[in-house]
Amino acid sequence: MSTFPADLRYTHDHEWLRAQGTAWRVGITQFAVDALGDITLVDLPKEGDQVTKGQRFGTVESVKSVSDLYAPVSGRVTAVNAALKDAPESVNSEPYGKGWMIEIEPNDKSETDELLDAAAYTQHVASQ
Repeated sequence: MSTFPADLRYTHDHEWLRAQGTAWRVGITQFAVDALGDITLVDLPKEGDQVTKGQRFGTVESVKSVSDLYAPVSGRVTAVNAALKDAPESVNSEPYGKGWMIEIEPNDKSETDELLDAAAYTQHVASQ
C-alpha cells in the first residue's frame, strides 16, 4: 500500500488538499490513480467558479472509467491546472505534484478540520 504525504488533508472520496497561501490546492490521491488506471482526460471548472463541499466539480476519464471529482471544501476556484488539458497523464505520474487540479479559496476554513489526516486516510483505504 502507498504511504500518503503527511502534510495533506484527505477526503473519503480520495481527493487531497494542500495549503497554498490562503487557498487550498486539490488533486486526487495515489490510491485513486491506481484504481483509475491511465488517465486520458481531466474536465475541470473555470477560474472564478464556485464549488460546494461534497458536490461534483469535474471528472477524470481513464481507460477504465469516468469518475466524478468532489469538492473537499466550499469556495471559489482561484486557479486551474491548465497543463492537464494537454498532459492529463501528469495525474498518473505526479498526483501530488504536477498532477494537481484546482485551487480553492475556502468560504469557511473550518471545513478543512473535518477532513482526514494521512493516518486516518490510510486506515480508510485499507478498509476498502
